[in-house]
Amino acid sequence: MTTPLIARRGALFAAGSLLAAGLLPGRVFAQAAAPAAAPPPAAGPFSLPALPYATNALEPHIDATTMELHHGRHHAAFITNLNTLLKDHGQLASLKLEELLAKLGEAPEGIRTALRNNGGGHANHSMFWQIMGGRGGNPSGELAEAINRDLGGMEKFRTDFNGTGARVFGSGWVFVLVDREGKLSLASRPNQDSPLMDGQRVLMGNDVWEHAYYLKYNNRRPEYLAAWWNVLDWEKIGQRYAAAKAGTLGV
Repeated sequence: MTTPLIARRGALFAAGSLLAAGLLPGRVFAQAAAPAAAPPPAAGPFSLPALPYATNALEPHIDATTMELHHGRHHAAFITNLNTLLKDHGQLASLKLEELLAKLGEAPEGIRTALRNNGGGHANHSMFWQIMGGRGGNPSGELAEAINRDLGGMEKFRTDFNGTGARVFGSGWVFVLVDREGKLSLASRPNQDSPLMDGQRVLMGNDVWEHAYYLKYNNRRPEYLAAWWNVLDWEKIGQRYAAAKAGTLGV
């Protein structure tokens, strides 16, 4: 006779096997085995920013389990690694994140690649959480005018942005860049590279690493890209646009 414990273990094993084979939506398995609490990041100059909304606030477009893992595990790991790298480099540790990324070439060669990956990951995700939590729709004011002027209007902008994100090979990001004059342009970067490394500023961007969408969308990245517009907070993005023109936009 099968005991309840054995039956549950068997169900979880079966779900895990189907998920690995791509035959079961990741959310089913995520509900059966919720993530454990994340360990606190290593002490240092950088800390994990709190989400400005609940982890389930972006449902149904981005599921709560993905948000818990993405913020509490993936982003937290970048910060832990970054603080560990900087513990013996006080001058680098004293820099703002955007300054650190702009001066990667001055960092010791032995830690430069790790700083690039983890510092870029921290910057990219810090921006990412800020611009979501809204109800989508369309921007207004100067930002809307800039999108019409530089990106051909919202419909073309969405199409081009989603296409750029879909064409990222492997893992990376798709960004909207903004300069001091308020001019907008599209760009993509591999891995956790950030435009801050080139002295540029990011208005907004979407994460196309699989950990950002795979539990809900599996390998359907274009579907995730299309759904993401429904959770944008255009008021926050508009504030970033104003800060960029004022020269005060950080990450």
